[in-house]
Amino acid sequence: MGLGGVDLNLLLALDALLSERNVTRAAERLSVGQPAMSASLRRLRKHFGDPLLVREGRSLLPTPLASTLAPLAREAVTALEAVFDRQRGFDPLVDSRSFTIMASDYVTVILLRPLVAQLAAEAPLQRVNVVPVHGEFGEQLRRGQADLLVLPTELTGASFGFPHRHLFHDRYVLVADADNQEVGSEVSAEEFARLPYVAYSGGPLPSIADVQLDTLGIPRRVEMTTQSFVVAPLLVSGTRFVALVHERLARHVADVARLKVVEPPVPLRPISEALFWNPRHTADPAHVWLRDRIAERADQL
Repeated sequence: MGLGGVDLNLLLALDALLSERNVTRAAERLSVGQPAMSASLRRLRKHFGDPLLVREGRSLLPTPLASTLAPLAREAVTALEAVFDRQRGFDPLVDSRSFTIMASDYVTVILLRPLVAQLAAEAPLQRVNVVPVHGEFGEQLRRGQADLLVLPTELTGASFGFPHRHLFHDRYVLVADADNQEVGSEVSAEEFARLPYVAYSGGPLPSIADVQLDTLGIPRRVEMTTQSFVVAPLLVSGTRFVALVHERLARHVADVARLKVVEPPVPLRPISEALFWNPRHTADPAHVWLRDRIAERADQL
């Protein structure tokens, strides 16, 4: 079927509806009235012969067809934006854009939280959504489900074919409760193996620290696991537990959580956090602007 008889505005509506799963929020996203968005949903349902979104309780859930259409619609809208924004500049005080950044909770706290606070004051028209990193992060970046990805290069490898720029280095330190008498100014590998350990486990990505410990043959007495980097040092507070966490995060929460921060039991390689994006956004003025803001904030670390 040709596109001559298709209103391409319906593509924008389809993307907004399947992303937001809410007619009101979809209307706000496209700056149209709710009746107009409801009318678009009716037209889309007629076009596809499918309800697309069905009510379950107080929520709208996608049908199987809608679930297959969602990434295709997002990729198509991203491509359209790249085409029509190519020849125009970007003024963050005039133009309104929405960006999605995939990042760990650690990066969100250390880097993105202060960035979002800065943008709220300096560029209030811009909307930044931060989502957790999923196992298929490369595919999500390719499909336009995320605009940017912050991830250590140690987890991507040389074959990860997306343009990127370095943001900052960090290293691992050992954290323990400030009153933990079993942890002194330094901890040997033998002492570390006897201490109850909080491990990062079960998330979509491996723990770089634990991978190194495995390579070095350092045993751990794992008594608790978490899928959150930020929660790990908080679990240590007031307990006999220890954890290996990023030093910037440890310093950030040490006073509030009453933690002591010491060197790891064995030398561990630092990590290199980088910013990745889809190559079709390389010259997009809005993306260039946001990438520069993120890099500037990283330099301040």
